[in-house]
Amino acid sequence: MLRSLLQRNAGRTAILSFAVMFGAACDSSSSSAGPAAVDLGSTTSLAAAGSYVILAKTAITNVTLGSIGGNVGLSPAAASNITGFGLVKDASNQFATSISVESPGKVYAADYASPTPANLTAAVLSMEAAYTDAAGRSNPDHLNLGSGDIGSATLAPGLYKWNTGVTIPNDVTISGGASDTWIFQVTGDLDLSTSKKVILAGGAQAKNIFWQVSGQVIIHAGANFEGIILCKTQVTLGANASMTGRVLAQTLVALDDNAITAP
Repeated sequence: MLRSLLQRNAGRTAILSFAVMFGAACDSSSSSAGPAAVDLGSTTSLAAAGSYVILAKTAITNVTLGSIGGNVGLSPAAASNITGFGLVKDASNQFATSISVESPGKVYAADYASPTPANLTAAVLSMEAAYTDAAGRSNPDHLNLGSGDIGSATLAPGLYKWNTGVTIPNDVTISGGASDTWIFQVTGDLDLSTSKKVILAGGAQAKNIFWQVSGQVIIHAGANFEGIILCKTQVTLGANASMTGRVLAQTLVALDDNAITAP
């Protein structure tokens, strides 16, 4: 009888141990790595930065064509500062459409009819708050990695800070899970060289990658970029450059036949 009791207890212990290990494995697989994501607000509210693929304050220029997969917004500057899009104003005067902006995406400017001006004012404040949040994150996991040259690097989830500009002269890989996050704090400019790529691996998603840049962002011709750009100044995309993400710039955005896909 004693042997039988011990065997039953041993069996229960083994089952419990398996359950604990299995539960821990499940918890581990469902957890995310990296800092808390930067809040851009709702992707469906026109009063939030998160509902725009491109949002700027002074101007949005386009040399020719392009394919913008979402809303475009400009405030406090007027619609006359959105050039190269061939805007067709809606009868409501609340928005315009463009051959370069894929439906259901629309173009909004500060001098369009209500409620567009108020929505854009709120969206710009949301953009500025997101920039301040990203810039204010402390205790980076990596400081001045590669002395600002991250070409050929593989970047795990985390908070990265550079007290300089950042150059990407060769493809760079961002590797992690679908719920992992990355915040890149760049004190100077961010420069992605011609025809080079930001590559996502392991399930990493552009919507969880935040590039906070105090200087300007230049994505050269034919390059491919991934992530949310929170830029204090201007963002320039060279001819045929592409990206999945959002361009949220506190001055201007300059385009040239670019494909931008919402994350």
